[in-house]
Amino acid sequence: MTNIILFANMEYGLIVTLVGYSIVLLALSFLVAIYLTIPKLLNAYTRQKLKREGKKCAENDSLQLSGDESAAIATAVFFILNEHHDLESGTITIKRVIKSYSPWSSKIYSMNNYQR
Repeated sequence: MTNIILFANMEYGLIVTLVGYSIVLLALSFLVAIYLTIPKLLNAYTRQKLKREGKKCAENDSLQLSGDESAAIATAVFFILNEHHDLESGTITIKRVIKSYSPWSSKIYSMNNYQR
């Protein structure tokens, strides 16, 4: 009797597992298809826009940026976003502050006293 119940539970577990894996694989394949299609759509839209403006754009011209151009743009954006910081003078000033004695900051009280 218990073997039948275990087998029935295992059957449901197998169904849930297969449905779960299929949903995940379907979602991942859908995302891959979207991520592969978006650059093609943007490229076609850019070509249409250039043709409407009357600019010469051959069908085999690459509209992609090279790695050097991408690095230059990323560096420029980085410097623009971090521009709000002030320039420091580099001068260090040290002020001696005299504090009153506090037993809480004394090192002798923080030491462990082991008696032999």
